Amino acid sequence: MLRYALGRLLGAVPTLFAVVTLAFLLVRLAPGGPFDQQQRLAPEVKANLDRAYGLDRPLPEQYLRYLAGLARGDLGPSMRLRDFSVNELIRAGMPVSLTLGALALALAVGVGVPLGVFAALRRARAADHALLGLAVAGIAIPAYVTAPVLALVFGIHLHWLPVAGWERGRPSDLVLPAVALALPTLAYLVRLTRASVLEVLTQPHVRTALAKGLPAGRVLLRHVLPPALSPVLGYLGPAAAAILTGSLVVETVFGLPGMGRFLVQGAINRDYTLVMGKVIVYALIVIGLNLAVDLLQGLIDPRLRRARRA
Repeated sequence: MLRYALGRLLGAVPTLFAVVTLAFLLVRLAPGGPFDQQQRLAPEVKANLDRAYGLDRPLPEQYLRYLAGLARGDLGPSMRLRDFSVNELIRAGMPVSLTLGALALALAVGVGVPLGVFAALRRARAADHALLGLAVAGIAIPAYVTAPVLALVFGIHLHWLPVAGWERGRPSDLVLPAVALALPTLAYLVRLTRASVLEVLTQPHVRTALAKGLPAGRVLLRHVLPPALSPVLGYLGPAAAAILTGSLVVETVFGLPGMGRFLVQGAINRDYTLVMGKVIVYALIVIGLNLAVDLLQGLIDPRLRRARRA
């Protein structure tokens, strides 16, 4: 197991390096710069700003200097929010984003998986058709549509929940954002769980257990759910990635001071260091989650470890 874990960990290093390199090149080669949207600057002032942030250096030298700072854990200063470093902005926004993402993922798994099992057990009945229809709608409608609708209905018309802002110790601020963020993943989990359970229900060992007269609930818990939930477990890594990317829009819509909102602002302002820092943190979280899922699957199913060593 240790060898398998080290192999997966070492495989994540080139992925992170590729993300850093591509993000650096794309940010630098995009039209515009961090100081182009300010009032027209005198040439000497702009030259001083470029020199202060190292933008007057050749691109390969900028890249090597950035890697050197990254190796020390220094993501550099923000080019537009000049009173803050990127590390400070990440520390300020990460608790909000991680809390929101954890709530959304827990809601998606805690509701989507039971609904998928229920739909499989009610195959071809009215409840099954209704859940599948809702799941298709949930997958098709993106978060940037559902978020304003939820805010309009439950915040403005019904006055049940706040529609924007963040105050520590007030959980109601995260209810609508978490629901809007969880809905697409929840809908996909319903379909994935339903399909996986239906496939396992056709296996000979399940039919044999039922034929022997074992209680249906016991068969479901011991013989159906463990193998049926393996694909669901494998999807948790991509699901977390989908929730993280979706939080960019949701945090902006609901005015949450999370990492996604800062990333959107940084992209609009062409804040090179802020965008790079946020992309690297998101990449680390996604890679870490996928690595954790891989290790958990390898722990549960030894066949995966043997297959990947072969």
